[in-house]
Amino acid sequence: MVAKKKTAARKAAEKDTAVAVKDRPAAKKATAKKTTAKTKASTAKKKVTKKLTASKTDESTASKKKAVAKKTTTARKAVAKKAVAKKKAPAKKPAIVGTLPTADGGQFKTFVPYEPAKDEEYMNPEQSEHFRAILLDWKFSLMQEVDRTVGHMKSDATNFPDPNDRATQEEEFSLELRTRDRERKLIKKIDESLTKLDEEEYGYCDGCGVEIGIRRLEARPTANMCIECKTLEEIREKQIA
Repeated sequence: MVAKKKTAARKAAEKDTAVAVKDRPAAKKATAKKTTAKTKASTAKKKVTKKLTASKTDESTASKKKAVAKKTTTARKAVAKKAVAKKKAPAKKPAIVGTLPTADGGQFKTFVPYEPAKDEEYMNPEQSEHFRAILLDWKFSLMQEVDRTVGHMKSDATNFPDPNDRATQEEEFSLELRTRDRERKLIKKIDESLTKLDEEEYGYCDGCGVEIGIRRLEARPTANMCIECKTLEEIREKQIA
């Protein structure tokens, strides 16, 4: 009986061993499948993580680019606004650069050049008053020179005993009188120009009737001819002479 029991136990053990041996490949396959599944899952997680990281990086890069673009746009707008503000800023008044000539070729009495507005009518009341003020100031300055010369001749007239000194003094007075004579003729032209202003004929050429021009009149307020007519007149004078 004991021998039979041992034999049955051995057979059962052998069967279990055979079953275990048969089940080993299946267990190995299951383990391998589990390992493969884990590897695939970890790889998928890594890919997802990489994608998330890349997307975050792209978002941060895009946000940085947007910030830089905003700063650049803001800077450009600021520069554009400054340029527009400079253009829109009121023009500064011109410096006092106009001068009136004296009879001896010198210069005195400065004035502010007239700045006409766009589509402004030629020789309107404002322009007429501008040139009237120039002519009157010029005449006043010339009259002051005449008074100064008269006073100088009265105070400095001396009967020098030396003939050379007397000759020098007489030559000096003669030059001053000649200059004052030219200024007397110039004052006469100024009076004629003031009369033309009163008659609203000032600023137009006596030869062809065209506009003489503001800048030419400021350079020579007594001008009565345009540049073309004056040039032709000077050519004729040279040919006759």
